[in-house]
Amino acid sequence: MNKIGVASDHAGFDLKEKVIVYLKKNGYDVIDYGCYSTESTDYPDWIVKPCIDIRDDKIKRAIVICGSGVGASIVANKVRGIRAVLCFNEYVAEYSRRHNNSNVLVLAGRLTTIDLAERYINIWLNTEFEGGRHQKRIDKIKKIEEGYF
Repeated sequence: MNKIGVASDHAGFDLKEKVIVYLKKNGYDVIDYGCYSTESTDYPDWIVKPCIDIRDDKIKRAIVICGSGVGASIVANKVRGIRAVLCFNEYVAEYSRRHNNSNVLVLAGRLTTIDLAERYINIWLNTEFEGGRHQKRIDKIKKIEEGYF
């Protein structure tokens, strides 16, 4: 549970680098899936990598970043088993875990300061899934992924 993936495109690169420092400072083993500079690149190339590793049970959670967070959210949620949330406040950080058992936190690199990102990440990493009635909903999502609807 201490291992976490982080990825971004060029627009999220600066925030990604700061997030990695924050995570390491707090004892996390970080896997940096790229990108590795602010040179223009395509977000799907980078965002999909940690999501595949979650799907394949190599890691449990990831933080992904693009300029607005929208593209990264779309890409992440295309991978089976991913429940990615575009986080823009503390409530979303908490309840995406508590009720939705999100496994990918998406941040907007051009809209989120490192101070806000740290607050969201801390809440997200330290909030447990409630299960119960919410598990029933997660199970329905799995059925949709499997084509039952």
